[in-house]
Amino acid sequence: MAEMKSMFCEVLPKQGQLSVEDITTMVLCKPKLLPLKSLTLEKLEKMQHAAQDTIRQQEMAEKEQQQITQ
Repeated sequence: MAEMKSMFCEVLPKQGQLSVEDITTMVLCKPKLLPLKSLTLEKLEKMQHAAQDTIRQQEMAEKEQQQITQ
Protein backbone atom coordinates (compact mmCIF):
# COMPACT_ATOMS: atom_id res chain seq x y z
CA MET A 1 0.00 0.00 0.00
CA ALA A 2 2.26 2.67 -1.19
CA GLU A 3 0.21 5.83 -1.56
CA MET A 4 -3.57 5.83 -1.23
CA LYS A 5 -5.56 8.61 -2.81
CA SER A 6 -8.21 9.98 -0.51
CA MET A 7 -11.80 10.34 -1.54
CA PHE A 8 -11.83 13.94 -0.42
CA CYS A 9 -9.80 16.69 -1.97
CA GLU A 10 -8.64 19.73 -0.02
CA VAL A 11 -10.26 22.99 -1.00
CA LEU A 12 -8.82 26.33 0.10
CA PRO A 13 -10.90 29.47 -0.37
CA LYS A 14 -9.52 32.06 -2.79
CA GLN A 15 -11.52 34.93 -1.27
CA GLY A 16 -12.60 35.72 2.29
CA GLN A 17 -11.08 34.68 5.54
CA LEU A 18 -9.90 31.29 6.59
CA SER A 19 -10.48 30.65 10.27
CA VAL A 20 -9.54 27.74 12.40
CA GLU A 21 -11.37 27.12 15.67
CA ASP A 22 -8.83 25.07 17.54
CA ILE A 23 -8.79 27.05 20.77
CA THR A 24 -9.03 25.05 23.96
CA THR A 25 -11.14 26.63 26.65
CA MET A 26 -11.92 25.74 30.24
CA VAL A 27 -15.23 24.00 30.76
CA LEU A 28 -16.81 24.48 34.16
CA CYS A 29 -18.67 21.61 35.72
CA LYS A 30 -20.26 20.87 39.07
CA PRO A 31 -17.75 20.38 41.86
CA LYS A 32 -17.55 16.82 43.07
CA LEU A 33 -17.38 16.53 46.82
CA LEU A 34 -15.03 13.82 47.93
CA PRO A 35 -14.86 12.59 51.51
CA LEU A 36 -11.71 13.53 53.36
CA LYS A 37 -11.45 9.99 54.67
CA SER A 38 -12.77 6.90 53.04
CA LEU A 39 -15.15 4.64 54.92
CA THR A 40 -12.62 1.83 55.06
CA LEU A 41 -10.01 4.16 56.54
CA GLU A 42 -12.49 5.27 59.20
CA LYS A 43 -13.28 1.64 60.03
CA LEU A 44 -9.59 0.81 60.30
CA GLU A 45 -9.02 3.77 62.60
CA LYS A 46 -11.92 2.71 64.83
CA MET A 47 -10.52 -0.82 65.01
CA GLN A 48 -7.07 0.55 65.88
CA HIS A 49 -8.47 2.79 68.62
CA ALA A 50 -10.44 -0.13 70.04
CA ALA A 51 -7.33 -2.32 70.05
CA GLN A 52 -5.31 0.42 71.78
CA ASP A 53 -8.03 0.81 74.41
CA THR A 54 -8.06 -2.90 75.17
CA ILE A 55 -4.26 -2.92 75.45
CA ARG A 56 -4.40 0.03 77.89
CA GLN A 57 -7.03 -1.74 79.96
CA GLN A 58 -4.91 -4.90 80.07
CA GLU A 59 -1.84 -2.93 81.10
CA MET A 60 -3.77 -1.16 83.86
CA ALA A 61 -5.13 -4.51 85.08
CA GLU A 62 -1.58 -5.92 85.17
CA LYS A 63 -0.34 -2.91 87.15
CA GLU A 64 -3.16 -3.33 89.66
CA GLN A 65 -2.32 -7.03 90.01
CA GLN A 66 1.33 -6.15 90.63
CA GLN A 67 0.40 -3.55 93.25
CA ILE A 68 -1.91 -6.02 95.04
CA THR A 69 0.78 -8.72 95.16
CA GLN A 70 3.43 -6.41 96.56
